[in-house]
Amino acid sequence: MEIYPPLKCLFLGVFLVFSFSCNGEGKFSKKFQLRRAFPLSFDEPVDLQPCPDGSGRLFVVERRGKIWYFFPSRPQKKFLFLNIQHQVRSKFQEEGLLGLAFHPRYKTNGYIFLNYTVSHPRRTLIVRFQMKDTPPHARVLSKRILLQFPQPYANHNGGQIAFGPDGYLYIATGDGGWAGDPHNYAQNLQSLLGKILRIDVQNSTLSQPYAIPPDNPFVHHPSARKEIYAYGLRNPWRFSFDSQGRLWAADVGQNRIEEINLIQKGKNYGWRIKEGSLNFAPPSQKSKPEPLVEPIWQYPHRLGQSITGGFVYEGKKLPSLKGAYIYADYVSGRIWALWYKKNGTIQNRLLLKTNLNISTFGVDHNKELYFCDLRSGNIFTLGLDGGSLK
Repeated sequence: MEIYPPLKCLFLGVFLVFSFSCNGEGKFSKKFQLRRAFPLSFDEPVDLQPCPDGSGRLFVVERRGKIWYFFPSRPQKKFLFLNIQHQVRSKFQEEGLLGLAFHPRYKTNGYIFLNYTVSHPRRTLIVRFQMKDTPPHARVLSKRILLQFPQPYANHNGGQIAFGPDGYLYIATGDGGWAGDPHNYAQNLQSLLGKILRIDVQNSTLSQPYAIPPDNPFVHHPSARKEIYAYGLRNPWRFSFDSQGRLWAADVGQNRIEEINLIQKGKNYGWRIKEGSLNFAPPSQKSKPEPLVEPIWQYPHRLGQSITGGFVYEGKKLPSLKGAYIYADYVSGRIWALWYKKNGTIQNRLLLKTNLNISTFGVDHNKELYFCDLRSGNIFTLGLDGGSLK
């Protein structure tokens, strides 16, 4: 997500509209409508997560540093779970408390993991807190910093964190910001910026807050950071795993292209050598990059200028969307469905045009899909035109 799209037009001499074989926006045969899912609203929501403790609660992360929860069965009231506004740097709208993940054994250990930016110096923290039962809230004094790395600028902080089906914690980092990755961090294996990281928080000790998974791709590389799982990304604001274990990451573009990638271990996704399938900047003469992986899907800026990654739909209320990756554009408000076939063919269909600034998607315990509007703070869902969600 980039809340100030003009930043991506810096240094752009002439804006060109490109036409790609893969940028179709075909209409879907069924008509969908936007529905407000709950009466509650929030202050700049940027993440929505189901709590894996059997309670049915949904947690909403506010960018400025608060986490709330509520019960979808009785959504008239929200409850404060954590307030770290005094710790979080949120001056620029791509900074703040950006991601929440529950430990796979949260029900027994109460661990949550957060991704947020701080000041003095400006940097990103990956932090663990522990929940306290009565009343349910996160204990601020339980804070343990697992990982931190500097942020040279205020934008492109990534922010998503999630546990994969392998039990490891995945972390999306942006390229460090401003425009064009001026320090070439995304291609630099000595930097944690512009990457998907993977760490093992199950095997932490008092002296070592996390371990490196033994099959991480650069474990035996003499100069690379061992936490790196994949690289060459610009600003992977949101990613998700599907039921097949595939890792979907939507990468916010620079001047021309928004893209979707299926992330694989050790692969180079091209930025800043490529923006999508287009050349952006030649590689350094000193570097010999691995073969670049092109996105499975991309669209030009005439359709939107800041992609918000979503989920492969695995719910029951909208069977026509089963197996489709649902995603949106923060600037244009468009919502699409993308089917990625086993034979490699792709179908992409426009579901709806909205006036929302869609900052994040989330699913509940039944795998039903929701999305948040940053501007109003409301949570929405999709329904069939004239149909019922029940």
